[in-house]
Amino acid sequence: MRGSDAVAGSLFSYIDLEKRIGADHPLRVIRGVVNATLTDLSAAFDALYSPFGRESIPPERLLRALLLQAFYSIRSERQLVERIEFDLLFRWFVGLGVDDPVWDATTFTKNRDRLLEGDVALKFLATVLAQPRVKALLSTEHFSVDGTLLEAWASTKSFRPKDGSAPPLGAGRNSEQDFHGQTRSNETHASTTDPDARLYRKGRGKEAKLAFMGHALMENRNGLIVGAVATRASGHAERLAALHLMEPHADRPQKVTLAGDKGFDTRDFVAELREINVTPHVAQNTIGRRSAIDGRTTRHPGYAISLRIRKRIEEAFGWAKTVAGLRKARHRGLPKVDWQFTLAMAAYNLVRLPKLLAVTA
Repeated sequence: MRGSDAVAGSLFSYIDLEKRIGADHPLRVIRGVVNATLTDLSAAFDALYSPFGRESIPPERLLRALLLQAFYSIRSERQLVERIEFDLLFRWFVGLGVDDPVWDATTFTKNRDRLLEGDVALKFLATVLAQPRVKALLSTEHFSVDGTLLEAWASTKSFRPKDGSAPPLGAGRNSEQDFHGQTRSNETHASTTDPDARLYRKGRGKEAKLAFMGHALMENRNGLIVGAVATRASGHAERLAALHLMEPHADRPQKVTLAGDKGFDTRDFVAELREINVTPHVAQNTIGRRSAIDGRTTRHPGYAISLRIRKRIEEAFGWAKTVAGLRKARHRGLPKVDWQFTLAMAAYNLVRLPKLLAVTA
């Protein structure tokens, strides 16, 4: 017998979101880790809000929603709010009931900006890693570091002389510009859209773009990100960020190693690592020069292992750019880009956890 296509509305609906989500859904494991983390961050959230006035969107729900934005490649917060409105899985993860109203997109954005003031993304990353089940997965001795270019939310047409000597723009928002014969550099020019962005190219033969740089520190046992920071793009940014990220893990009694690509093979960087009791396992750069890494390091079998494992950090960058929306930054200004990059690295760890925790269970 053919079924009827007629729509019959019901006066009452009894939907238990908890029963609608499968017991083996990976978001169940992720939500358990996230909830434990947010509970530990409760005191930090209290410091960001006044005890008086109207109630705002709970920061716990803000962060859960932003994680969903990274997990499901949602381009904007307006689309995120719309998805939460009609998606039962999203409502369950965020903590909204079926009948609870969803926030206005503008209100959501203003409340999100409050989290920037408390450096919540970095605290969230650290607190996730401090959870007992997650901490057992981490190596405390062997690490890898690398950086990636993050294209800024600014057009190269906005890169204009600081002294205002550039000719006026033509009519329209996207008028034609001729840059041939012009010498443009970060010393004499700046973006009018995003002054924190820098004109930079990753290598020879590649085009220069207005960009930032994202840097990540990975532990080598399971490839989880244990440190993240975004900086202005420059030739020295990767090495300076690597020293900053390694600082909490240095000067320990046990042997600590740090792997990196050929860009880290400089005498100054290698010497600074050894000063803080970190063994540099960076790839040798012997093109037209002498490597700062000699046989004292390369003769050990651990050196070859570090060079092989270090490439896994590219998986985090690839996921962040293809899934979490970091191929081009959605925000302007270094603080917001740093916040977005750090939260994306925390989201990458959370995506990896269901399988890792299942193996150790």
